[in-house]
Amino acid sequence: MSALDALDERQREAASVLRGPVAVLAGAGTGKTRVITHRIAHGVDTGAYTPSRVMAVTFTAKAAGELRGRLRALGVGGVSARTFHSAALAQLNFFWPTLTGDTAPTIVNNKVRLLGQAADGLRLRPSTATLRDIASEIEWRKVSMLSIDQYAEQNRPITGISAEALIELQAAYEALKDERRQLDFEDVLLACAGMLEAEPRVAASVHEQYRHFTVDEFQDVSPLQNRLLELWLGDRRDVCVVGDASQTIYSFAGAQQRYLLEFERRYTDATVVRLETNYRSQAPILTAANALMHGRPGALELVPARDGFGAETPTVTGYDGDREEADGVAAAIARRISSGASPAEIAVLYRAHAQSGVLQQALAERGIPTSVLGGTRFFDMPEVRQAVLALRGAAVAPSDAGFLPNVRDVLRSLGLTDEPPAAGGAQRDGWEARRAILRLAEEAPAGTTLRQFADDLMARAKDQHEPELQTVTLSTLHAAKGLEWPHVFLTGWSEGFLPISYATSFEQIDEERRLAYVGITRAARTLALSWSRSAGRGERSPSRFLAEIGTTSRGTGILRDGAPNARSGARRG
Repeated sequence: MSALDALDERQREAASVLRGPVAVLAGAGTGKTRVITHRIAHGVDTGAYTPSRVMAVTFTAKAAGELRGRLRALGVGGVSARTFHSAALAQLNFFWPTLTGDTAPTIVNNKVRLLGQAADGLRLRPSTATLRDIASEIEWRKVSMLSIDQYAEQNRPITGISAEALIELQAAYEALKDERRQLDFEDVLLACAGMLEAEPRVAASVHEQYRHFTVDEFQDVSPLQNRLLELWLGDRRDVCVVGDASQTIYSFAGAQQRYLLEFERRYTDATVVRLETNYRSQAPILTAANALMHGRPGALELVPARDGFGAETPTVTGYDGDREEADGVAAAIARRISSGASPAEIAVLYRAHAQSGVLQQALAERGIPTSVLGGTRFFDMPEVRQAVLALRGAAVAPSDAGFLPNVRDVLRSLGLTDEPPAAGGAQRDGWEARRAILRLAEEAPAGTTLRQFADDLMARAKDQHEPELQTVTLSTLHAAKGLEWPHVFLTGWSEGFLPISYATSFEQIDEERRLAYVGITRAARTLALSWSRSAGRGERSPSRFLAEIGTTSRGTGILRDGAPNARSGARRG
């Protein structure tokens, strides 16, 4: 069976081109990860690629782990699937001792703390929030490849510190870091790039090792990451970039979509394939998404792969205030669950984490369990660590009861009960984690041993392949990128929240529009948007993006007696 067999026509076209520059313009839900993995597998199957000479670059460790897992499922091992930082750090650690006769510098594990120590040396007392903002500015400066003097010319003020003190503090931070022989994460990229530029033998060794490059989420690369990719490539051209300009939502962190938009101009002989068949969302959801991005640079026209018969039209509901909105969303989720949906199939997305508290409370009051995306990773939870260690210990001398009873006994000894604790709080979070491990055991292939199961959990932890929790997911729009749910509730669609109040320029508003697009395209079957008019200190108006997608909150949409106004709703654009 060929690695191309499971692909549609456009996907097959993208995966078939194994040489030369290739750009895959992949819209949301069009199967870009499938194309990446099947393209690499096809290259290995045909002998065009040697696995150890392929580097697949992703933006998160989780995405890299997923890529490795999918390649293993296709029978391909040995491919280097890493983030930019992971790949650069591995090269630094490998070459640094040879070049300097010493070990590589250590990595700063807390930039804000080090900044605070540098501020103490200057007798400055910025708040912790200000220090976090300064840390973000340092990251932006470095990925934009600007010196401190060049940064000073950008005139990017930060609340809580003067322009002069900001520059002085950045210089002190760099001096303190050098004194302690440390690098921060951005320095890792800079040092690797500098090493490749200054040391021809290092560049030659890297060029010999890696011949074929694939870069996912190419719309999010920064100038520094793009420069590092150029140095990895050298004078070769076997690079495949995959991205979607409409999902550029990290410009504030230095991402520049121009590298994707200008790829075809840079490589005039590039093969460019557009993936626009969406396998995720119902037609009415895609109608809204397409309307929002109509006419924007690089926008793709998403076409539903599935029959739209019976598809639900997205709804928009307005509420009196934030608490009323949270109650209305929680009530709608309760109805969805009572109709047969699993909590794991539902997500509530919002612009900022500050919006999550009232939603958690409203859902907990209805006994609906939640998990917040971006919190503690599953395999970092103490309950999960404890369970994995206990299962490994039990595997040494398992009882005769059998695999599943053994797993169940171990988890019960750690606190798993038949009935869950009340929703909300650490006890319920721990119960959900242990229950997820039990579900993995229940789904394990016949003949699985306790030792194999424990080893599988360790492999999952390494690849960040987290099990599905039976909880409603709460997440910011940024954290939700790359994920999907059958039922999505987008809250806070009012001016000041989306677009956010500090987005004032054309470019900033455009970024907020792309963020709204990312939110819409997370939904597979149903989509509900909501907003509230009361801001505590004044009145809000519905987001301008609602008008752009052709939906309106008809009537007042005011919450009355726990139910939305009967006239509230939406119409298709």
